[in-house]
Amino acid sequence: MDWIADFGEVIIGWVATVGDAALFFWMTLRWMMTRLPRKDTLLPNFYQIGVLSLPVVAITGTFIGMVLSVQSYDQFRQMHLESRLGAVINESLVRELGPVLAATMLAGRVGSAIAAELGTMRVTEQIDALSSMGANPIYYLVVPRFLGCLLLIPALTVMADFMGVVGGAFYSITILKIDSHFYWENSQRYVGNWDLFMGIFKSLFFGAAIAQISCQRGFHCDPGAEGVGRAATNAFVYSFVLILIIDLFLNIGINALSAALWPNQAKLF
Repeated sequence: MDWIADFGEVIIGWVATVGDAALFFWMTLRWMMTRLPRKDTLLPNFYQIGVLSLPVVAITGTFIGMVLSVQSYDQFRQMHLESRLGAVINESLVRELGPVLAATMLAGRVGSAIAAELGTMRVTEQIDALSSMGANPIYYLVVPRFLGCLLLIPALTVMADFMGVVGGAFYSITILKIDSHFYWENSQRYVGNWDLFMGIFKSLFFGAAIAQISCQRGFHCDPGAEGVGRAATNAFVYSFVLILIIDLFLNIGINALSAALWPNQAKLF
């Protein structure tokens, strides 16, 4: 019957982890609504999270747009629908790939760094020292990083969308010789402001999830260098899985809302 005890121990561990994450999130929201951090605390975090992430998001967005063009062209040519390639590429980018791509880059570059930084502070007892001086670690360490991820991921998403559109158009028009007039005309016909808004709206949930998981993993880091490394790895893995779960449920809800609001909306096929 040992397996029953092991199974129960796993369930209790998961319940404790979820409960701790929920409590951590509630304390972050409470401090954020009570008092905003100082400007000299926010700006360095905004620079690290937003400005330094722009190049990697722009490069990956460009290549994703070109890869979409390469992968979709043969199938569309067989159906004689090459002129609609722009609509497919751009709609895929602004609705799905742009937000998820920006969030994945943020989780890999920023989330892991946050978990490692806070984990190191936990291991070296800097967080305990902060508490002993009467300062709240959630307010000073978590809230600025949470606001940085929440407020700047829409800008990163727009950058990924824009560079993906540019990359896809460059490869389709210049390399594959698709007529630019029909490429952009179909893009304008099938991709609207609602698609762009939907991607940016989803990115807010992704940014909040990345910040919370990364900070929570760092705060609960195990002792030693191995614990810090495990916290950084877990921060990325948990963030990526949660991004996909959130994306699934938001897509289901938003698609149902779109169908209810615009039942006669133009379709690609």
